[in-house]
Amino acid sequence: MTTALVPLHYIALGGPGPEDVVADPEGRVLTGMADGRILRIRHLADPDTARSEVLADTGGRPLGLELLPDGGLLVCDAERGLLRVDPDGTVTVLADSVAGERLRFCSNVVALDDGSVYFTVSSRRHPLDHWIGDIVEHTGTGRLLRLPPGSGTPEVLLDGLQFANGLAPSADGSFLVIAETGACRLTRYHLSGPRAGHTEPFADLPGMPDNLWREGSDGPIWVALAGPRVPPLDLLHRTSPAVRRAAARVAVHAPFRPGGTIGVLALDDHGGTVHHLTRRRSGFRMVTSVCRADGLLVLGSLWEPGVAVCARPSGG
Repeated sequence: MTTALVPLHYIALGGPGPEDVVADPEGRVLTGMADGRILRIRHLADPDTARSEVLADTGGRPLGLELLPDGGLLVCDAERGLLRVDPDGTVTVLADSVAGERLRFCSNVVALDDGSVYFTVSSRRHPLDHWIGDIVEHTGTGRLLRLPPGSGTPEVLLDGLQFANGLAPSADGSFLVIAETGACRLTRYHLSGPRAGHTEPFADLPGMPDNLWREGSDGPIWVALAGPRVPPLDLLHRTSPAVRRAAARVAVHAPFRPGGTIGVLALDDHGGTVHHLTRRRSGFRMVTSVCRADGLLVLGSLWEPGVAVCARPSGG
């Protein structure tokens, strides 16, 4: 059953593109902006007292974020690679290449208890500002990478993903859930057990998943749907590579404005739906992330100049 996703209020952030949102233990929200700033937002429940502060500037374009137990922050930067931001604002490059190839379009990241860092690369062909070209061309050049503890050299675990995006671990740490935006699906990657290193379908979705966020060790996995399924796009993906490449060349130069349908899902570790919230004709568009903070749902967007704050659904 779906319920309405209705923002209570908006918090402007002085610039576009709070693409990912993550909550810290104090109920504050961190996000990365198009101009390179990493912001921390306080007092989300009251738009009159809400404030943001700059924690760091990556000098690139921060996307996915992951808070660390020591107070540090992992950042997937679409221009600079995988970064760490220390509490004092110092920015360190952890990895900027893999197998001799420059890392670009790093998308989302998680850190596990053993010190391993897993992160996605959405496309090896298209940069962030041409993201729609990858969706249209359906390149399948997304990757899942792993940075072993204490190493500066990532390894490729999976290739051929359709615009690899959000990541979230299972409650027991036995698998990862990977969002494949271009295929409207979530994929399970086994980390342990007899199927370690193998993948299988986790969930087919009613839209294009972007960032994922796990609500605590025993909470659901929240999925931001950046847009609904587009039937003509599904048909295009069945055509020849040459046709898709031609369509992609047109798409990256065409004016783009996201549609007004937004949605988020909460899923359990079996891929079952706990919550499905949606809204048509929304003024806040292209939801690329969602997290829970201070009892509220906070939505991020690659498109908007701020975040939307919504009531969290009851039950489930």
